[in-house]
Formats: sequence, C-alpha cells, structure tokens
Amino acid sequence: MLRSALPALAVLLSAAAAAQVPTPEAFLGYALGERFTPHHRVVDYVEAVGDASPLVTVERYGETPEGRPLLLAVVAESPAVAEAARQSSVAAARGEGEPTKAVVWLSYNVHGDEAVSTEAAMQTLYDLTQDPARLADVVVVLDPCLNPDGRDRYVSGYRQRRGALPNADPDAREHDQPWPGGRFNHYLFDLNRDWAWGTQPETRARLAAYNRWLPAVHVDFHEQGVESPYYFAPAAEPFHPRITPWQRELQTRIGRANAEVFDREGWLYFTKEEFDLFYPAYGDTWPTFNGAIGMTYEQGGSGRAGLAIRTAEGDTLTLRDRIDHHVATGLTTVATTARDAAEVRRQFAAYFQAAPAGAQTYVAQGDPGRLGALAALLDLQGIAYGWATDQTVSGVRYGGGLDRPAEAGRVAVQAGALVVAADQPKGRLAAVLFEPEAVLGDSVTYDATAWALPYVYGVEGVAATGPVATGGPAPPAATVPSGRPYAYVAGWSSPADAQLLARLLREGVGVRIVPEPFEAGGRTFGRGALVVTRAGNARLGDRFDAVVRAAAQATGRPLTALASGFATSGPDLGSNRVGFVRRPSVAVLADTPVSPTALGEVWHWFDAVVEYPAALLTADDVSAATLVDVDVLVMPDGSYGSWLSSDRADMLRSWIRAGGRLIAMERAVSSIARLDGFDAAVRDAPEADTTAAAALRPYAERERRGASESVPGAVYRVALDPTHPLAFGYPDWTYILKRRVAPVDFLTDGWNVGVVRSGVPAAGFAGVQARERLEDSLVFGVEDVGRGEVVYLADSPLFRGFWADGQLLFANAVFGMEAW
Repeated sequence: MLRSALPALAVLLSAAAAAQVPTPEAFLGYALGERFTPHHRVVDYVEAVGDASPLVTVERYGETPEGRPLLLAVVAESPAVAEAARQSSVAAARGEGEPTKAVVWLSYNVHGDEAVSTEAAMQTLYDLTQDPARLADVVVVLDPCLNPDGRDRYVSGYRQRRGALPNADPDAREHDQPWPGGRFNHYLFDLNRDWAWGTQPETRARLAAYNRWLPAVHVDFHEQGVESPYYFAPAAEPFHPRITPWQRELQTRIGRANAEVFDREGWLYFTKEEFDLFYPAYGDTWPTFNGAIGMTYEQGGSGRAGLAIRTAEGDTLTLRDRIDHHVATGLTTVATTARDAAEVRRQFAAYFQAAPAGAQTYVAQGDPGRLGALAALLDLQGIAYGWATDQTVSGVRYGGGLDRPAEAGRVAVQAGALVVAADQPKGRLAAVLFEPEAVLGDSVTYDATAWALPYVYGVEGVAATGPVATGGPAPPAATVPSGRPYAYVAGWSSPADAQLLARLLREGVGVRIVPEPFEAGGRTFGRGALVVTRAGNARLGDRFDAVVRAAAQATGRPLTALASGFATSGPDLGSNRVGFVRRPSVAVLADTPVSPTALGEVWHWFDAVVEYPAALLTADDVSAATLVDVDVLVMPDGSYGSWLSSDRADMLRSWIRAGGRLIAMERAVSSIARLDGFDAAVRDAPEADTTAAAALRPYAERERRGASESVPGAVYRVALDPTHPLAFGYPDWTYILKRRVAPVDFLTDGWNVGVVRSGVPAAGFAGVQARERLEDSLVFGVEDVGRGEVVYLADSPLFRGFWADGQLLFANAVFGMEAW
C-alpha cells in the first residue's frame, strides 16, 4: 500500500513545489509584453525562481564591463541529476561513455536590442518549472541574457523615447535608436562574432561555463528585421564541411517540430535561408564545432519593433507576439530533444569518438611572443597542445609569408613550435580554426570565409598528415635582470611588446626606438627594439629600475640589461639615429558618423589591450580648439561623407600641417582621398558591362553576380617595407582580412608601406571581378603633410579585436612613429 502511494505523493510534492514558483507577472508587477524588463529585475526574477523551485539552480558565472552579473539557470529533476549530466557530458567528450541526460543550452539576448529574447527566457524558465515531466530525459541550461550592458542601453533608451502608450507607427521616434544602439556590448563589440576569439569578458566567462557543460543542443535566440516573420533551422548553405550528417539531421527534426507548432498556430516562418553555418565564431557554429547541434532562432522585430509596430502588411506586431514565438520554439526544442534523447546521447558520444578527417596535426611556428598569445587562445578554448622537437614531417605549409598554401611535401618543424593534434576532444574545433582553407560550398555567404590561426597570429602553419613529436621547449618565461644596468632593451615583434611600451609611457618612462638591427651585449635586436636608458630617465631617480622591471613583469616581456651603450654593429644607443618616443596625446572620433564596431575595435585596444588613455571625441563637436592638445587623431571606419564638410576638411588639414598625425581607417581613407591636398586616391570602379549578354542576365542570378564583385572576408598577403617605422617588428609580409572592395592606388608622394600585389587571396573567397580590382592596391601607407602625416589603413589591422598580427602595426602608427 505504501509503495503504491509513493508516485502519487511525488506528484503532489512536485505540484506543490511548482505552485511556489512565482509567475513573471506576479513577481515583476506587470505582464510580460507590457514593458521591457531592466536587467537587474531579470536577475531578481531568475534568482527568485531558483530560491522557490527545487528544480532550478542559479549560478553567477561572470560579470560585464559595466558590472552586471551573468547568470545561468540549470533546470533538472534535481541538482544531483544535473551534476551527473554535466560530468558525464564532459566525460563523453573524452571518449568515456554517453551523457546520462541530453543537455540543452538556451542562450538569449546576445544582441542587446533584440530584447524580446530575455523576456521570453523568463517565461520559458517559469514554464519548465511547472511541468517536471519535461525534464525526465533532459537537463536545460538557460542563460537569460548574454549581453546585459547592451540590453540595458536599449531598454533604458526605449523607455525614454516612448510615451505613456506605445505608438505602432514605424516612423515614430520610439522605433529609432540613437547611435550606437543597443546591439553591442560595452566596448561596442558584436558578441555573436566573438565565440571563437574570446576578446570580450562576457565571452571569456561564457566559454568557461560552456566548457564545464558541453551540451548536446544549443539554441541562440535572436531577432531580425520587422518584415521578416520567424526563422528557425535547418540552416542555409553553406554548411562547413566538418558539420556531421547527424548534426544536420537533428536540426531538421527540431525544425519540423517547430514548424508543426507554427502551422497549428497559423504563424509565419521560414527555414534554409540567409543564416548559414560556416564562420566559426557564431552562437550556432561554435557550439556545433564543440559537438552540439547549434541553431539560431530569429524572431521578426529587433530594436525597431519596441512594444508594438505596424508592419508593411498592416498587421501590428507586439512584444507579446514575439515572446510567444520564442517561448514556443524553446519549449519545442526541449521536447524534441527529450523525445529523441537516447539517440542524442549516443550521437553526442560518437561525435567525439570519430577519427579526425584531413590533417592529423597542426603546427604553428615563429616568434615566441606570438606563439604565446596563440597558446593563450587555445587555453581559453580548451584545445590541448604541446611544443615540438626539431623534426621533419609531411604536410602543407601555409602562412609564414606565402601567397598561397604550398604543395604538400616534407616540412621542417622547429623545436619550440606549437603542436595541436586533431585527435583530441576539441579536435574538430581545432581543425576548423587551423586548417589552411575550409571548402566553401556556396559563395553567397553571411560572413568571413577564412580565419586560420597562423594568419591571425602572423606565424607559419603546417597541416601535417601524421603525428608531430612533442616534448620540445615551451616559449621561455620572461626574465627580468637585476642590478643597475646602463640600459634595458626589449624586442619589438609581438602584440605584447606594444603593451610594454604603452605601460612604460604611461609610467612616464622615456623610451627610445632603434630604427635598424643592432648588436650589443652579445645579442642581436631587430628594427623597432625599445631602449630605456638610465641617462634619459634621471627624473625617475632611484625608482628607475623598479618601474621598468615592474612594467616588464606586468606584461610578461623579457628585458635585456646592457652594461654599455656601445653597439658592436648598428647604431650606438646614444646615436641621433635612435629616435625618442614622446608620450602622445591620443583622441578617437566617436558617435555618428563612426561605425560603432569600428570604434569598438580601437577603443578596446587602447582601453583593455594596451591600457593607454585615448579620449573619445564626439565627432560633431570636434574643432580646432578640441585638437589643440591632441597629437594623434584616429578616424575609425565610418560614413564620413556629409560630416567631412569643407570647413572640417580645412580644420583637419591645418591641424595635420601643424604636426598632428591622422590615422584614417577603412572608409575613412576613402573620405580623405576625396579631399584636395592629400595624395590618396580610391580606384574608380570599372565601367558597367553594356553588352547584350549582360543586359539580359536572369534576375535570379543577381546574388551570384554580386558575389563576383565582393570579398565577404578573405585573407590577403600584404607585402611590407620593413624599413619604414610603420612596419617595424615585421618581416616583409603580414596578413589582413579584407572584407570590402575599395582599392586605393599607390601613393605617388608618400610611402607605400603595405601593398597587395596579387588579387588572389591567400585563403577565402574573393569574386573574380573583385580580384581584378584589388591587384596592386595600397593597404598601409604614410603621407607627410607639412610637419604632420596621415597614416592610411585601408583595411583594419584590429579586425574584431582578434586579428593579433595587426596589433603591432597599429601600435607603430600610434606610438612608434612618434620617434621620427
């Protein structure tokens, strides 16, 4: 009798526990959909659910740059069941059995102005607590807001713009966000392009949390344009070739299940369009390369929709509508995964047990500082690596200054090279990030088509067909000499060297730069080496050695102590050829017309990478008076056409002639090129094809025709002049990621420091016509104007904050050129 009563008792206890969980409306004081919820109230609600429900465990896994917490809510039959599922999923990735439960991870609001997602997350969390039967075969990990800083920027701004009642007129002010909008995080980065790179604190915290779980299914909830209804998987082509048939199959099953719900409700949707699975840094692709079925769900609305907006068809799209759609797909995804849980668990384990395809080992070799930075990224991603011994292997060389990957053959591997085996739990992710070039199944794609890490870090890569022996030396730890030397010398070859220089300047240390190779104290130093002499820093007194050594220790850079200023070759340290670096006063144009993400790349580099002060100036407020004390002015990418009036052009020209340095980036180069008095010129587009064949082209081919003229994101080799200060620390090459076709002609009265000679990329897709136009074009150049100069950076060396190879060049533009 007692035994037969136990199930009924369990049901009663479960129902009682569910009843204790507050609804969002009861807790917040309003129904979801009536207003947007500030992030701190979202946190309060999620933690209240965690306190009230035995099914929910809440964890704070990180913090944003503005101090807002990042949360996970784990929903399972019990905390013990959740922990068993977590441990078994991680074990399955090591080849040890299957997960005990299928783990589903739901991520919301990575773009701050796609604010319906977090509202839907609260409703989804509540609904999961009300039906424990949903959790019999799954554990759900729910992240209610990946981008709290961007979300609160949007929510507070929308509240300020709207009246007592929402206005559905699409022209109403409440539907237009002021610059920069809420999409981006504090540093104006798109967090949905950062999963593979981890440049932002939110991403780094999330990757650590994700790697502790390794879910089998991951959904990234988004919004799209108002006139688009709802998108869910299956995804569009191109699919990355390392995505497995099972991963395609399960996302199709889940898509069909979502379609059944939408069909029943009469809701519009589409699949297999626009959102592909190729670039590895998205919230659908990155989880896919970590064993999950990764999917994007896109609700129509985004930042323009507000609480209600009238569509082109005359319907009114409300926030409540949008919430309902996201809740439906979230719960359907959980239900479908639970239905097929046994197969999901088995296939998840099989993903990690499969033998690696293609190259068996990847090698990166080159500057130890660059290899150390690459190793730090691998640590963040959980990718195992070792250090090579001297040997020769069979494989393909790429990067390292090559125009294209070499033919397969025998390749020398140096002791101390970084080695990554494909046969490891993170092997597929490693292969995606290292392989010389992924096979692109369709040229009409959403984002960059090349990203191999040897290009990103400016080192040589080897894709080896077999194993590579490890046990060699790791990059040596930085050593800081003792005593009272005549001078300290630091190399100039990796991004971390720029951090050292910035710190020294910030501490008031006088630094010299040697413009050519020299030998002293039994060591050889390359161009751009930093020299800190005691004689030039008398104002520091007895603090001199402590300040310099502390800067080196903080940045992890080695110092060499010299007992004499005499060089056995090259200039002596006191030579007039050795330049002195002033501490520059730096300003960066911000707000309209600057691209928010372009500003973010520059701002983040100054603020978080090298930690050097740079004033952000509202572009419309810039005048001759505001630039009086500015030495360096950075113009990030932006649409400067109407902003760059004749009066502003005269002002900038006068400031440069008086000794200022203008760093123009991407489209800012095109804007400067249109002005009189500057040497840069953007190459004219070819004349339109007026033949009958061109005039009669099919309408359906318009996208492919556009692809032939585009570069969505391809890696190009740049030929450098390493004798110019802008290229100090480099060999005669570097790589950039080119993503637009706006070729700049070679300067006739300036220095063509970095140029593209061949229109064929080193890796990635570039259309036929784009290749023709890009041949023999300027990438990096310097023009002297009066006592100042203009630095032209036609492609961003700081692309999305992760393109490490370009950071030293940007530091040259800001700091190094101060010496000449």
